[in-house]
Amino acid sequence: MPNPFAIDWLFPVAAAPFVGSFLGLLADRLPAGGRVVSGRSACPHCRHRLGPRDLVPVLSWLASRGRCRYCGTRLGVFYPAIEIGALAIAVWAASMLGGWLLWAGCALGWTLLALGLIDARHTVLPDELTLPLIGAGLGVAYLIDPALLPDHAIGAAAGFAAFMAVGFAYRRLRGREGLGLGDAKLLAGAGAWVSWWGLPSVVLLAALGALTVALGRSIAGRPVSLTDEVPFGSALALALWLVWLYGPLGFG
Repeated sequence: MPNPFAIDWLFPVAAAPFVGSFLGLLADRLPAGGRVVSGRSACPHCRHRLGPRDLVPVLSWLASRGRCRYCGTRLGVFYPAIEIGALAIAVWAASMLGGWLLWAGCALGWTLLALGLIDARHTVLPDELTLPLIGAGLGVAYLIDPALLPDHAIGAAAGFAAFMAVGFAYRRLRGREGLGLGDAKLLAGAGAWVSWWGLPSVVLLAALGALTVALGRSIAGRPVSLTDEVPFGSALALALWLVWLYGPLGFG
């Protein structure tokens, strides 16, 4: 447990809401192929460009009562929610980690938050986010202990191969796609972060999470059929986060 009196948590926690604003842009623009870095922020309704006073995380939304200052249209809660989510991830990581590993944990959590949101909204996992997870996971493993690198590399390969095999078998049996290539790439990233021995826990937790969502939708009167697309990547992202922070499930 990190020292609660250390202040290495201060900067990632302070930066988190601003990171959340950027993650919101990613979730909006990346699936549509829009410019993420160079594009100016604007009201989605009147297209008026937003100034610095409109872009303070959470506070700007509260000050304008959730409306555009220029056209008065309600803006919804997406951006403040993801900003608070990014802050929650930083606080969560700070309760478990310290030093450079805290920054690594925040980067992982923020990337998984973006992936989970994009998959939930668009059922796609962009390569721009999944592929860097593989290299980053291997790099973090090496920095923790170079002796860990082979197991984490095996985990990355095993994660990709396992989901590719499942997807191939499903396609042969059902004649349509079951697991997307993005899911395989995300599981490869999971293997890079938690090693091959953490992969079963990630898959099990993700499956339980997806089943819970399906059950919740059924209770709410929106049952999931065999032809519905389920954003399994969102469940994978949450499972990876939990296993990386707390370790694999214990069955002994």
